[in-house]
Amino acid sequence: MIRSLQGTSLIEYPGRISSVLFTAGCNLACPYCHNPELVNVDLLDGEFNLSHDAVIRELNERAGFIDAVVLTGGEPLLYESNIDLLRRIREETPLAIKLDTNGTYPDRLKRALPFVDFVAMDLKASPEKYIYATGGRARFTHVRESAILLINQEDIEYEFRSTMVPGIINAEDVLHLLDEFAPAKIKRYALQIFRSEKTLSSELKGMPSYPQGYIEALAEKMVDRVEDIQLRV
Repeated sequence: MIRSLQGTSLIEYPGRISSVLFTAGCNLACPYCHNPELVNVDLLDGEFNLSHDAVIRELNERAGFIDAVVLTGGEPLLYESNIDLLRRIREETPLAIKLDTNGTYPDRLKRALPFVDFVAMDLKASPEKYIYATGGRARFTHVRESAILLINQEDIEYEFRSTMVPGIINAEDVLHLLDEFAPAKIKRYALQIFRSEKTLSSELKGMPSYPQGYIEALAEKMVDRVEDIQLRV
């Protein structure tokens, strides 16, 4: 279920100009989610069903202006049909392909990997906090399986990313996550500043973020375990 297509983005695919496909629906209910209209499909208007044929046609029309496409959400791997969409984009367009995922569908991720060039996967909390961070919807087991799958890829770019939400994830939690994957060195890890202007849970609206200095201090502790650390404000 493709909700919409954003024609041009300079930030969604590192180093490339991309179009962005938004999937409606998610299997999680993270309280800090900034796309509640994509999580709760009943909040959408009636125009949220772009056919795969329409997507391919639109991407090929834009191919002179973009060099990549990003499939994001919501959760793209919520739908088996999106694996076929990735295959069609790979076979029918000249574009590089990035997939955003929450990592809770390792089997589907494995099947999608032959059709993508880049995967960005969320790490939402330390293992023991995962059930809370996902609104009671997920535990860490499947996420760990997906993460290990990506770490072992040689031909695909990947990044892990954590939105630093006070009360849900802190510096110690991120370091704990890195311990889960030791001794592997992570290729790229993005630390994202939490923004509370729009959240799935009204209880988090207006909540202060961590100071930027706190995030920078965490990044310094990660340098021996991550090749490329990104701070995103």
